[in-house]
Amino acid sequence: MSDDLRVILIGGGSAAAVGLVGMAVMRAVRGRSLRLALFVLVVASVLAMITGTVVAAEEMFISPEDFGVVLTVCAASGVVTSAMALLLARAMVADSRTLRRAVRALGHGAAPGADGSLSTAEMGELSRELSLTSQRLAQARERERSLERSRRELVAWVSHDLRTPLAGLRAMVEALEDGVAPEPARYHTQMRLAVDRLSGMVDDLFMLSRIHAGALALSLEWVTLADLVDQAVAGTNPLARAQGVLLGAEISEPVIVRADVRELNRALTNLVVNAIRHTPSPGSVLVEAGRLDHHAVLAVSDACGGIPPDDLGRVFDVAWRGTAARTPEPDSGAGLGLAIVRGIVEAHAGAVKVRNTDHGCRFEVRLPLSAAPYGV
Repeated sequence: MSDDLRVILIGGGSAAAVGLVGMAVMRAVRGRSLRLALFVLVVASVLAMITGTVVAAEEMFISPEDFGVVLTVCAASGVVTSAMALLLARAMVADSRTLRRAVRALGHGAAPGADGSLSTAEMGELSRELSLTSQRLAQARERERSLERSRRELVAWVSHDLRTPLAGLRAMVEALEDGVAPEPARYHTQMRLAVDRLSGMVDDLFMLSRIHAGALALSLEWVTLADLVDQAVAGTNPLARAQGVLLGAEISEPVIVRADVRELNRALTNLVVNAIRHTPSPGSVLVEAGRLDHHAVLAVSDACGGIPPDDLGRVFDVAWRGTAARTPEPDSGAGLGLAIVRGIVEAHAGAVKVRNTDHGCRFEVRLPLSAAPYGV
């Protein structure tokens, strides 16, 4: 074995032995402070370097004067390295305390407040991720508060709406039982109308619960928007005539989408019925279908006079009616129709929005377009 190889092996082995001892010490201090772990790491590295250098120098049989110079240089290097390590450890500990305060603030719902003056890029990236997480949590809390507010309003509205027809039904049943009803046939008709209204409210509640539970199963098939518009217009035209509203349709071009015909027809019908009920006579409601920006579009425009700007963001909330009146009109619903529309449209990977126009408002449903198979 050559002398150079022998020196390298002895010096490297000595440094490795000290390094193994340092690793054992680091394992022993696991769970302690970051400052202590960094200090042990640096001291072990410096001692390994000094040990390897000293052992190699002795094996090289250098003069005592040269050996003293090597020791002095090693000692100076160790001191400087240890000082730099202490500064680094201090900065790392300060960063960890800053991030710990940020995490604590995040847990209490406050903004993290960690700035960008951290010592390393990784710490800065972690700080930015905490800020983004804080924003996402704030948005989630706001959505949760909005849902809770909608739930409370829904319970209040529905309980009131159920109480009114039930009280009427009880009064009419008691009148029929006591034989004091002047016109039993008229009472029977009113009772049937009340039952129909209750049935519609229960159906809407069941539908909304399926949407919120993610249990709305769609039976997709190819359908033209023109067919959907024709069905919705035919089904709501009697209501429009009774309200003195002119109901029209306009198909700009033939468009085929893949959708659940029953559910999408329900959503469009809800929009048309909502437009008719809020359009005074002799107003008009227009149902449109076509293509816009690579989307299939269904739109319903009315002459309701517009929606207050403060209410535009709440139109599709559960139990929103656009009125503060506690007693609804006889033919009004429980404020679930537009919420059901949004749920059905979003289940089709689409979006629905509303905006004010010159004489009313326009509800617009956008659905993704898919390539229809040949012959459809």
